[in-house]
Amino acid sequence: MRIIKFLLVKEFKQIFRNRAILAVIMVMPVMQLIILPLAANYEIKNINLAVVDNDRSDYSRDLTNKVVASGYFKLRSYNDSYKQAFTQVEEDRADLILEIPHGFEQDLIRENHQQLFIGVNAINGTKAGLGAGYIADIIRDYNSNLSLKNNPKGSFNPIPQIEIASSNWYNPHLNYRLYMVPGILAILVTLVGGFLSALNIVKEKEAGTIEQINVSPVKKYHFILGKLIPFWILGNVVFTLGLLVGWLFYGIIPLGNLLVLYAFVCVYLLAILGFGLLISTICETQQQAMLIMFFFVMIFVLMGGLFTPIDSMPDWAKTVSKFNPISYFIDVMRMVIIKGSGFRDISKHILIIIGFAIVLNLAAILNYRKTS
Repeated sequence: MRIIKFLLVKEFKQIFRNRAILAVIMVMPVMQLIILPLAANYEIKNINLAVVDNDRSDYSRDLTNKVVASGYFKLRSYNDSYKQAFTQVEEDRADLILEIPHGFEQDLIRENHQQLFIGVNAINGTKAGLGAGYIADIIRDYNSNLSLKNNPKGSFNPIPQIEIASSNWYNPHLNYRLYMVPGILAILVTLVGGFLSALNIVKEKEAGTIEQINVSPVKKYHFILGKLIPFWILGNVVFTLGLLVGWLFYGIIPLGNLLVLYAFVCVYLLAILGFGLLISTICETQQQAMLIMFFFVMIFVLMGGLFTPIDSMPDWAKTVSKFNPISYFIDVMRMVIIKGSGFRDISKHILIIIGFAIVLNLAAILNYRKTS
């Protein structure tokens, strides 16, 4: 314990002596957590709309006004032909074309049936899918209102109607910040812990100071613990700052017990710091460690379930995600903060992360070679 105590004093002195590292640990995650949730929003608005109104009737104008008044679309042009509207799409001035055919109003009244054409610029798949969904809902609503208008209450309605009542559990107003902030905080804690630990040992290799430690009676596990504990403490500080930012700026208060969150974070940090230290023992320069860590972090983040649900991924990606520690962290953050889950609910996640922590730290200790 005495050796570990001296190593910890040395590490903390090195950390607090370097103001750039302190800024990376304390200021950068806070700023990112304030800014990123404001931009990360799945709700897409201001979709540029080009309308081709071949009917020029009251009904076609009502439909166009209803689409624009929804707030999701911005009317960019009112065109005389589809070719003219398509030019707008080619020049990236329109994302979606709504074409209303000739005789729209007349056929709708006489035959109670009409067809519309929607053309979507699908270069941005998310924007295209949501835009088409929004406009389909608006047209469906317009159609329902039209049916009620043409078939007053009490008259015979030949088409059976199904009414759907839905309820959003745990996030009744579909607040995207409530959904994104816990996930972004999980990624920031991972980035701070992973990158700093990955650069730590290799920094001593480049400076040559590791040779002095190698010829000392410091054992390998003493050395790894001396590198791990300071960043484990700082990782918990970053997590606490993140929770405070979530509360002060977004009003997010965890529904579950904070002890459950901290218990998981304590184990998770052991795993991700062990991963960083393992990379640090493999590499010879900070550049190598940075590039390897960047490679894994990109995979971890994109396949962690923050932006794309893991359940909607292909089978091979689901298998890969089982070896992704961030996916468990994001899942636990959302379960405890939004749903109010307890120890029993996240016990499987904790056991898996304990397994990661044991394997990665043992690998780091075994891979660290003491040479004279």
